[in-house]
Amino acid sequence: MIRPVARGGSGGSSDQVQPYLVLAVLMLLEGPATTVAAGSMVGAGVLALLPVWLLAVSADVVGDSLLFALGRCGGHRRVSPLLARLGVSGPRAARLRKDVGRHLPRVVIGAKLVDIGAVPAFLAAGLAGVPYRRFVGWVAFTSSARAAVLVALGLLAGPHIAGITSSPWAFVALSAALGAGVLAVSLVAKRLFSLRTRGVPQ
Repeated sequence: MIRPVARGGSGGSSDQVQPYLVLAVLMLLEGPATTVAAGSMVGAGVLALLPVWLLAVSADVVGDSLLFALGRCGGHRRVSPLLARLGVSGPRAARLRKDVGRHLPRVVIGAKLVDIGAVPAFLAAGLAGVPYRRFVGWVAFTSSARAAVLVALGLLAGPHIAGITSSPWAFVALSAALGAGVLAVSLVAKRLFSLRTRGVPQ
C-alpha cells in the first residue's frame, strides 16, 4: 500500500500542506468528483480524513455562498442577463423565489443531494432575500452529510486501488479515474433531467 513519505524540516511541512491546497482549488471547480478521489487517497493512507472532509464542506459552502451573493445582486442591470442565462428569469424566477422562500430546507437538501438545479435554486435564494445565516446553515448541514458520503465512497475504493499499484503516479491516475466516473454519472443525470424538462413551461 502506498504511504505518505515523511520528510523532516520545514520543507516537509510545506510538502504536506501542498496537496490540500490543490484539493481546495479542485473542489471549488468540481466538488463531487474531487471529493471521491480524495477519499480514495484517505483510504490508502495518503491523505488525512478530517482535512479532506473539512475542505469538501468548505468548498461547497464557499461556492454556494457565491451563487447566493450573485442572486442577491440580481436586481442590477448588469447581473440580470447573467441570471437569465443561468435559468433564473421570468415566471421561473418567480416560482423559484416562492419555493425557496417557503421551503428553503427542502430546496437546499434536494439541490445538494441530487446536484441538479442547485445553481438556479441558490441564485433564487439570494434574489428572494432569504437571510444568509439561514441559507448558509442549511447549506453547511447538507454539505457535511454529502461530503461524508462521497469521502466514504472513496474510502471503500482506496485500499483496493493502492493494492494493485505501487506507483504513486499510477495511484493518483486511478483515483482521478474514479472521480471522473462520478463526474460522468453526474453529467449524464443532469443531461437526462434537462431532456425530461425541455419544453416544460418554466
